[in-house]
Order: sequence, then structure tokens, then C-alpha cells
Amino acid sequence: MKYFVTGATGFVGGVLARKLREAGHEVNASVRSPEKAKELEALGVKLFKGDVTDKESMRAAMTGVDGVFHVAGWYKIGAKDKSDGVKVNINGTRNVLELMQELNIPKGVYTSTLAVNSDTKGKVVDESYHFTGRHISEYDRTKAEAHKIANEFIAKGLPLVIVQPGLIYGPGDTSSLRSSILNLLKGQLPMLPLQTAYNWAHVDDIVQGHILAMEKGKAGESYFICGEKYELYEAFKLAAQTANVRAPMAAAPGMMKVMSVLVTPFDAFMPESYTSEGLRVIAGITYLGDNSKAKRELGYDPRPVSVGFVETIKHEMKAAGM
Repeated sequence: MKYFVTGATGFVGGVLARKLREAGHEVNASVRSPEKAKELEALGVKLFKGDVTDKESMRAAMTGVDGVFHVAGWYKIGAKDKSDGVKVNINGTRNVLELMQELNIPKGVYTSTLAVNSDTKGKVVDESYHFTGRHISEYDRTKAEAHKIANEFIAKGLPLVIVQPGLIYGPGDTSSLRSSILNLLKGQLPMLPLQTAYNWAHVDDIVQGHILAMEKGKAGESYFICGEKYELYEAFKLAAQTANVRAPMAAAPGMMKVMSVLVTPFDAFMPESYTSEGLRVIAGITYLGDNSKAKRELGYDPRPVSVGFVETIKHEMKAAGM
């Protein structure tokens, strides 16, 4: 098969491009700088200079493919400049889906997120859940708007499948999660809040969920391709045990909420993780979903945290010379 992938230079998109090539598929990818995407080119990925924010730049790359994986997204919590949330997540999604419609692509998989549901307040929800209210972050808000756009295209007949990961970890991660892991290994992660919980999945399992959605997913359906429910503090306690380093102290969620208010006037000067938004998104919140539908209909089978996250910690230890 021949596929078009957006976000191929990113964490999930890069692994997806590699897995597709290993399976013998042709892969086209739009990249901002082909010169900086030599690793993809070495895998046999055909590179096109382009970007999701420029619809026409993707036309040649998408023409004649059997399927589209729209993985590209803006993910910055606590960023000073949030304008790319609209440009990439909202407008970029509209651009990709409009082209897919114009070119009559047989099938597409769009990468949404459990974060469109914002804080589930401890409840494990399924694909029928619909959040109404104010989102915690600009990432949540813009991805929720993009999800709405995807459903609008589906209603008009676009053969699109939506997948919704939760927290994604693994080698190659560039998010604040990896920064926290490195800080833990260096003994520089003082505290983490209790109650904060996510569905954790290894990047390889997330990519497998994407491929299964393309192969087996029903057009018009959404699938939670999230992993095991696990509290943030407990995951890092497990990481500390694995690395034989000091675990962070447990902080009350209420304290984090108070801190998020107190730092608001200083947001322009704070590191991203310590801005009001950065603190707010870990202050006892839960992004939780039930992956039963993906397991049942797609054959999705993510590894547990006790296996995948431990492997990731060992990978980071080795990279750090520990």
C-alpha cells in the first residue's frame, strides 16, 4: 500500500513511518525541511517539502495514495506563544481533510487525543462521552476543535477513522515527560502531585493502534487507543525504583492548584512546566479512557506500564551512562 503521513519527523509519526516501511509499504511525507529528514529518507520514505499549515504544499505528496495518516499536531503545555495551536491543530487538520476529500483518498486515520475530554475527574469514559465546558489548556481546546472538524467531515461522507491516544512514552520522546524522567535520574525532580492519572501507552503500541485502525477500523468511528490507567506519582515511583534513585515527594493536588494561581502574574518569566497552565494540567487531573472498543474491534493490545515504562527508564539510564 501507499500511504501519506503528516508529522513524520515527530515522535509518533516517525515511528509510524518506520513501521510502515518495515511492513513493505510506500510512504510519502510532507516535511518542512527535507535536509533535516535524512533519517526518514534513509528508510525509503519519499520526502516532499510542505507543511499542514499550507494546504497546497501537501497536494503532490497526497495524490494517488491509498490512505492518509494525519498525525501532525502542536503539543506545548505552558508555551508563551500558543498561536500554533490554531495554525497546526485546527487549520492544519482542516487542510489535510479537505485535500483528502478533494483527492478521493479511500481511507484516513486522524490522530486525536483523550485530552479532548479534558479532566474526567476520576471517571473512565468511553467513545460516547462528550465533554462540555472550559478546557484546561490551549492544547486540549485546539485538539477538541480539530476533533469536531474531523467529525464534520465524517458527516459529509469522508472515510475517516479517529484514534485517541492518552499519554505516550518511549524512546525518542521529546515532551515534558522525558524532561521529568531525566530530572528524576539526576535527582532534580522534587515533587509530583497525587491523584493525577493518565492512560499510559508505549509509542510502539500507539503506532500499532494507528495501523490497526487503517486496516480494520470502521470509517466514521473513534477508537481510544490508550494504555493502562496509572497515576503519575506511582509511575515515577516505579521509575525511581527501577533506576535506584530517590523518588519525588508526593504533593497534594490542592497545593499544585494554589501554585498555579500564584505563578500566573509571572508566566512570561517561568519555564513552561512551571507556568500556571503547566501546573494546572497536573494538579490532580485525570485524562482517562476505556480502550475496550479498540481491543474488541481492532485487536489492540498495549503492554502494561510495568513492562513498557520500565523498559523506557532503562533506555534513558543507558543513554545517561547509568
